[in-house]
Amino acid sequence: MNAPRMITLLKESYSQDAYGVMTKMTSGRSVIADVQSVTVSEWFEGGRNGLNPEYRMRVRFSEYKGEEMLVYNGIIYTIYRTYMDNDIIELYVEKKKGSAEHELGTDQQQ
Repeated sequence: MNAPRMITLLKESYSQDAYGVMTKMTSGRSVIADVQSVTVSEWFEGGRNGLNPEYRMRVRFSEYKGEEMLVYNGIIYTIYRTYMDNDIIELYVEKKKGSAEHELGTDQQQ
């Protein structure tokens, strides 16, 4: 087992201002995760399906609220699938599409 790492689970929501303009807001919650590389078979199957799997993040099921993105080491990742293993949920992630190194600026964290 790897040393526990801090990750930030991201949730996007939208709010409407007084003029009716919708604004996207992102909030984050920090949780402890066991960060592991994906297996060769996960990487191969993901590649066949147009994905670029990078990590498997194991967190307590009670801490996961259906978020679709997370931040690890300042990089935003998309959660493309989950897997339940007793009271642990595995989050399989790839770098967020749209930029090669979509890094989160310090002003955008939490």
